[in-house]
Amino acid sequence: MTLSRRAVLVGAAVGGVGAGAAAFGANMVGAQPIRHRAAGQDYLVGVGIADITGAPAGQGMMGYSEADQVTTGLLTRCYARAYVVVDQATGDRVAFVNTDNACLFQSVHLVVMQQLQRRFGDLYTERNVNLNATHNHNSCGGTAREYAYSLAAMGFQQNSHDAEVNGIVKAIVAAHENLGPGSIMLGRGELHDASVNRSRVAFEANPGEDKAAFPDAIDPQVTVLRFRQGGKDVGAITWFATHGTSLTDRNTLISADNKGYASYRWEHDEMGVRHLDGAPSFVAAFPQTNAGDMTPNLWIRPMHPSGPTEDNRTNCAIIGERQYQAGRKAFDAATPMGSAGVDSVLHYVNLADTAIDGDYTPDGKPARTSPAMMGAAAMATSTEDNWNSQLSFLQEGDANPMVAALGGLNSPIEDWMRDVQAPKMILAPLGVLPPRPWVPQIVPLQLMRIGDLVLASGPSEYTVVSGLRIRRLVARALNVPLENVLLQGYANGYCGYVTTPEEYASQQYEGGETLYGRWTLSAHMQEFDRLAKALAARIDLGRGPAPLDWAFGLQPNLLPPVPADLPHAGRAYGDVLTQPDANYAAGQTVSVEFVGAHPNNNFHLDGTYFEVQQGSGDDWRRVYDDNDWCTELHWSRPDGQPAASTIAIQWTVPDTAPSGRYRIRYIGDSRDGAGTINEFTGTSAEFVVG
Repeated sequence: MTLSRRAVLVGAAVGGVGAGAAAFGANMVGAQPIRHRAAGQDYLVGVGIADITGAPAGQGMMGYSEADQVTTGLLTRCYARAYVVVDQATGDRVAFVNTDNACLFQSVHLVVMQQLQRRFGDLYTERNVNLNATHNHNSCGGTAREYAYSLAAMGFQQNSHDAEVNGIVKAIVAAHENLGPGSIMLGRGELHDASVNRSRVAFEANPGEDKAAFPDAIDPQVTVLRFRQGGKDVGAITWFATHGTSLTDRNTLISADNKGYASYRWEHDEMGVRHLDGAPSFVAAFPQTNAGDMTPNLWIRPMHPSGPTEDNRTNCAIIGERQYQAGRKAFDAATPMGSAGVDSVLHYVNLADTAIDGDYTPDGKPARTSPAMMGAAAMATSTEDNWNSQLSFLQEGDANPMVAALGGLNSPIEDWMRDVQAPKMILAPLGVLPPRPWVPQIVPLQLMRIGDLVLASGPSEYTVVSGLRIRRLVARALNVPLENVLLQGYANGYCGYVTTPEEYASQQYEGGETLYGRWTLSAHMQEFDRLAKALAARIDLGRGPAPLDWAFGLQPNLLPPVPADLPHAGRAYGDVLTQPDANYAAGQTVSVEFVGAHPNNNFHLDGTYFEVQQGSGDDWRRVYDDNDWCTELHWSRPDGQPAASTIAIQWTVPDTAPSGRYRIRYIGDSRDGAGTINEFTGTSAEFVVG
């Protein structure tokens, strides 16, 4: 029987692994003195994009934490999209980066900051750079150095980690080098058919005043920044809350899920961006807000009782299309903002031990947080979004008799910690495991202002009501309308969920993943309020306590070494094993198999593993590649040949494909026993579309 990686995590949690970790070094630039607001409207704006796609073969995926969800190919590439804004009146600047992956881990964030410091000095720092993830559940795992998240993907993978870090830095560099005089406008809208509350039992536990803000138990707000250089549109950021779980845990192809689909529609289909043809003319990001209890899987409503089929590709396109259309509408209606300039401030908080004033708790009593603990409900997974979970003896809520009979885990949890975590049934005391905490406990909270828009950014998945309570405090402290404050989740790190104390008590999945106890939100409210008041008063709180430097200590890798490549017996690299048919019509799928090599030998970052080429006389030109939603790459081992690779390339002919002659060209890279990489190609026979 295949065990869930959550089961592996519990087993490892009891025993512990590795060696100690050092505190984060003092060589990083911390929070800088806050500058005053600008008086003018003049900006420099720049946009950039870079490939962050990790290993498409043989490594665990991040998001669902299922042991058998191991990469077997590529549906679409994952990108980092960067936006730099400079206030010309003061020189103040901010950089906003949205990544097509499950989580922006703190261990990645810190390395990115180190690389930016080496390149730019104190121009781009923790204070004025915001890195956040779309929370796509089909990106490559193993990029984190935090044990809870590396072990959930079968260990740390340096190659995939480097792809993320280098791509994020490259995107920021591209945006910086693209800076030019421009303007920014703000647009708004609503979207009511791309999300549903997957934790309605917990939502209903909230007070009526909070629930009244969300009549359908969702956050329908769509917010768009429209970026222009001169008179030309160059970018858009569209915020909307829905999980990146349209593609299910049955999918094993790297993909950017529904938000990546929305980006593709805007960039590729509307604006004609081809990422292999040079710097993009338009960059469209679709970041999250408070999506902790928002799912794109609308069938969990009573009127949609049936679940997904296969990997649910259709739902991904539908939800992505709706976000694209809603963002496009708000973009068209965008207007100049009343406020000018940019502001940013960041402060680290120790969530393992925060004393909370009664002003921030529902009952008015002082409270505290505790070191991180994962509960039985978290190990049970979200039953609405996970379909292959193998820990069937666990479930959301407090009905876990096996755990109750065992008393959960007692050591090394102190009584005061258990009190703070109640009524959670603790299965993994992540914050007190050796040799160091398995998740971040000293985490960054950040406020970033671009004109009228304020981002309250944190490294967690905030439910809609949690986000509302934080937004209210920040809006009041800064004296701005509530609609001008967004809760930017999944930012600058990752450390589970933030639920309201009322939601936490029901111990649904989200409550079981609220790591620092029942008062986790109260701690966030207090610290965001403090940060916002300091920003309003132009007071610099400083960097706060130093986070761990996750680069130190043992990094387990549970995957066996990949053997050197061999071609299929009796064949050569690039040989075609299965040729296409002679003729195809729109909607049909062309499938070609090649004698290949392991795709991880070369990720082809900012490149492609293959091209669909159209012929014109003796010339052939690329018309589709491995980032198109109509193409797929599948990798497998032939029976009895553990060092050989079969590469299957599929192209579903779009309605827009012109009639004519086509072929498929594969670009592979073999690795011999000495580690030498050699490129080769393979080309299919011609076929006709039309």
